[in-house]
Amino acid sequence: MVRTQLTDPFEDQGNIPLLPVSSEERRTCRDLQLRLQTHRDNRQRYMNPETGECTTLFVQAVHPAPETNQIEVTDSIREIPRLCVSIFRSPPQFVEQPLSRLSTFIICSLYIAYCWPLDGWPGRRQFKDEYPRNLMKFWGQMWAARSQREYSRFEKLRENNPMPTPAGFTATVPSVTHALRPRKLVIYHDNDWEDCEDPSIIINYRFIAISYRQRDVFERGTDEEGKRREQKQKNHFIESVRATTLQCGMQAYWLDLECLGKSTEEANIDVYRMADIYRGANFTLITIGKSDDKHSIQSWKSWGGRVWTLPEALLSRELRYRIGIDGPVLPITLHELANKAYEHYSEETAIINAYSGKDPLERLERLTLLKSAIWRRGSAALPPVSPPRDAERPMLPLQSQPTAMENLSYPAERVYALMGFYENRIMPSHLETELQALARLSMANDSDRIAERMVSKLPYIIQRQACWYADNDLYGSRLWDIEPEIQVVGVTENGALVLDGCRAAVIRWKDFPEVSFETTESFRRYIAGLTPLVLPILAHLLGAWMQRYSYLTMGVVVSGCALFLHICSPFLIAYSISGRILNTQPWLIGVKGALSPEDAADRVYGATLSSRRRLSYTPSGSLFSRPSENEIREGLQIQYEEARALQRDDVYTLIDTCSTTIYYFTAERPPTVCLFTGREGGLGRFVLCSENCTANELHKETVLRMPSYIQRAMSPCDWLAIG
Repeated sequence: MVRTQLTDPFEDQGNIPLLPVSSEERRTCRDLQLRLQTHRDNRQRYMNPETGECTTLFVQAVHPAPETNQIEVTDSIREIPRLCVSIFRSPPQFVEQPLSRLSTFIICSLYIAYCWPLDGWPGRRQFKDEYPRNLMKFWGQMWAARSQREYSRFEKLRENNPMPTPAGFTATVPSVTHALRPRKLVIYHDNDWEDCEDPSIIINYRFIAISYRQRDVFERGTDEEGKRREQKQKNHFIESVRATTLQCGMQAYWLDLECLGKSTEEANIDVYRMADIYRGANFTLITIGKSDDKHSIQSWKSWGGRVWTLPEALLSRELRYRIGIDGPVLPITLHELANKAYEHYSEETAIINAYSGKDPLERLERLTLLKSAIWRRGSAALPPVSPPRDAERPMLPLQSQPTAMENLSYPAERVYALMGFYENRIMPSHLETELQALARLSMANDSDRIAERMVSKLPYIIQRQACWYADNDLYGSRLWDIEPEIQVVGVTENGALVLDGCRAAVIRWKDFPEVSFETTESFRRYIAGLTPLVLPILAHLLGAWMQRYSYLTMGVVVSGCALFLHICSPFLIAYSISGRILNTQPWLIGVKGALSPEDAADRVYGATLSSRRRLSYTPSGSLFSRPSENEIREGLQIQYEEARALQRDDVYTLIDTCSTTIYYFTAERPPTVCLFTGREGGLGRFVLCSENCTANELHKETVLRMPSYIQRAMSPCDWLAIG
């Protein structure tokens, strides 16, 4: 939603004091009808499902902090049923209690007899089979959209700032990202080496491709003397490549020093088709520098640690290498290469086995491993990172477009290196960040649905921006373990994903609502509940009439029966509302701090004597979960004890009345919306999000594994932006 000041949209809003603020701190957002709404404070807010307006969030807490948005835990159970049940729920523990309880019983009996008709039966009104609906929706424009029919700011910017290309070249996605042949080759013809750009000639020559690391063959010079030395080293390297090409019985080669475009216009149509160039080469010659150790292992690892050398090796038909520019040319297999050049041996070995045909991987698994391997590598533009944090890097301005010698300095370079392994590729651009490019690549290859699967993961660190991004999962699930139930519609300028197909529910924080529930039908319970409403009054009237018309003895007896019915009213009422609970109205109720299932059940089912276990621990739904080893699948109480022992300000309790399960989790802010986004391991993935009304976005706070069937009680909602 619309901002009126530059503030951090993800500031800690879960425990903000209720203090007055100045008029300069006004913020504007939009309600359900998209009308502008202004609020003057920076406290956490949410879209109220009852009014459709942005409302201040108040959080009930086990130990509320003073002068904050935290309040005492309360419920909406009706007083008469609560009082009746409390009388019979537990027997007296001490000798003096029976007399006290008897007096309380008599007083309450008379009070209940006359107030019961006004209070009504609990849990029997307005039973609904759905959670409260989420009314928030994404109403803004997207940076890049999946559908060509949608407005895309990225496409408009690209139209106004097209990629510089040579005159007469039409830049399309295939023309920039795919190639059946190199644009340029160096060919040996008539005892001389010639640069050739004629397609009709190039297609007749087999060629080799050269892979190397720059510092292994020449050093960049800064002054005149250094530049002369640099050019001399380059010439020496080129001569060695030509000699090696002829030695290997070939007449053409591709080397970026000669074949990569010297101008920005030419480089833009060369650099992101290099994956296809190495695919088409007869073999790839790897040149590594000499080092002090006998086998040059350090040089191998230096070569293998760069972004582009990984796709160059994996996509090549055959690999050969030489140590130094004058060393002998020797063959090398992908397995040998993994031993020498790659640090993360287990993951790289899985990729090597997949590309060598030894141990085929599923497509998504292979691409996921490739992404992890590429993201660990550095380049001219980006250092190696683990985990990626590039979401917070600002986009480059248009005037910062690189020169020919800096043609690998796109902000999203790693994504463009990865896209060489995909069938559908995207047009490179300086206008986008790495995560925006990753979202576009995922949308272009929808069968893999990488971004959709990331939404359902709970990473070790949730990014403050683009919180949907996840390289890892605290539950130990891999990307291909998750079956997404959503679709990415587009990506916003802030890096948020716009999602379609979500089912959502609102989490209630201000109190425990009056929860309706269905119990077993019983004629006896119906009569027991009706008796306190009808018979005492009728007996009083009949006794008074008899006494008036000289039936004194009978009148006294009838009045005594009425008094007896009054005294029995608490038992009759408690019995009438305490059948076996079959179904409970769906609610998601949040509490700050660790609340025990017994306390939570008293707040939800406090007006029933049912002996059924009413709330249970989750065996595997949260990071606090501890499964039982007994015959019955259930969670252990130790998770409550561990959550309570933390004594931290970020521990929360979530009660789900639909599955009658209690969850403990940690979050930076109280989440107000629960999204069903996918399935994994027999359970649903439910993303708990806080709302940022001024940015019109949701922010992932945590992910819970809840029973999949509860999503049927969630309402489908409009587009949502999670970022």
